[in-house]
Order: sequence, then C-alpha cells, then structure tokens
Amino acid sequence: MRRLVRALAYLWASPNTLLGLTLGAVLGGRTSEWHVVDGVVEISGPRLANWLDRPWGAMSSIMAITFGHVVLAQSRVAHDFTRTHERVHVRQYERWGPAFLPAYLGASGYLWLRGRDCYRGNPFEKEAYGDEGGGV
Repeated sequence: MRRLVRALAYLWASPNTLLGLTLGAVLGGRTSEWHVVDGVVEISGPRLANWLDRPWGAMSSIMAITFGHVVLAQSRVAHDFTRTHERVHVRQYERWGPAFLPAYLGASGYLWLRGRDCYRGNPFEKEAYGDEGGGV
C-alpha cells in the first residue's frame, strides 16, 4: 500500500516534474550535473547558476527552486544547503499536484497586491522555512 501511495504522489506531481526536467535540460545545457538524491532529481551547473543568480522580483537571486520532484540549483553546495527547504516544496507538490504553481503564484500575487512580502509571506514558504527552524 505504501508503494502505491508513493507512486500516486509521483504521478500527481508529474506535470511539474516534467516542467523541471525540461527547464533543467534547456537552461542547464550539456554542462549541468544531474544527481538523484532520495528520489528527487537535483540539477545544477554554471548555466543554471547564471539563470538563477539574477533579480527575481522580491528576491535578489534564487539559490534553488523546485518543480515537482526536480530541484534546480546554482551548485552542488547550494543543493546541500537548501535540501531541507526544497524537500518541503517537493511534499507540497505531492499534495497539490498540478494546482501547486497556480496556488503558489496566486498566494504571492495576493500578498503583493496587499503590499506585503510576496516571498516570505507566502504560506508555502512559511511552511518550508518552518521545517528547517530558521531560513535559507
């Protein structure tokens, strides 16, 4: 039964995972490194670092970002540093499936319209930061 639940979680998150794999291949190029850690594909490399290390709205840069069961990061060190935080997002994708990205972006948009911090105030980020007892 447990294997069936895990398989369904992967299936439910699979549209987002496919997006992550596509972004990893396109943005990471041939110089990217791909590793599987605890059932999650971790992709990093210089081209991804360049793409992530730029201003992104409320954030000055992104160290790592999750899409389903794929985490894109600036480097292997960034993966190690953000793993706990990003695994919370993996579990969120497993719960929300295809609705995760619209829900996340909707929450951020609502906060932004209210003049609040659309990253740190986002309930998905609050949950992820809460699990690591501090912050990334």
